[in-house]
Amino acid sequence: MAELTHFDAKGDAHMVDVSDKDDTHRVATARGSVRMAGATLDLISEGRASKGDVLSVARLAGIMGAKKTADLIPLCHPLPVTKVAVDLSLDPDLPGVRIEATVKTTGKTGVEMEALTAVSTAALTVYDMVKAVDKAMVISDIRVVLKDGGKSGRFVAP
Repeated sequence: MAELTHFDAKGDAHMVDVSDKDDTHRVATARGSVRMAGATLDLISEGRASKGDVLSVARLAGIMGAKKTADLIPLCHPLPVTKVAVDLSLDPDLPGVRIEATVKTTGKTGVEMEALTAVSTAALTVYDMVKAVDKAMVISDIRVVLKDGGKSGRFVAP
């Protein structure tokens, strides 16, 4: 198992020093889902949500979330994010919304946290926009499925 880098020799939490690392191209993709009642999915797909276009608003929220990650996660480095793509798709088999976010940068540390935050923020926005009709929605399966760049190289989820 890899050593935990967010703790110093005394066991205190600290921000990792990345100043000696090389700048490299980095990318991360995360996925997650929001399960809901079939009637709620119909409401979204037919554009009948009273708060507006659920998927468009959630996409924007995901992009904003990725850009604000360092403000939310205490030991996360602020990064010059160069691309954020958030895709939301309706899945009647779930039933619900599947979310995928890809974040890119050129820098000294990876963008996994930004991708995870994008998915989480988009999922929370879906919930917020239709909670009036379905409080039992479940946000789940948020995970990194791809990470590339930097010293540790490429990771693809099994």
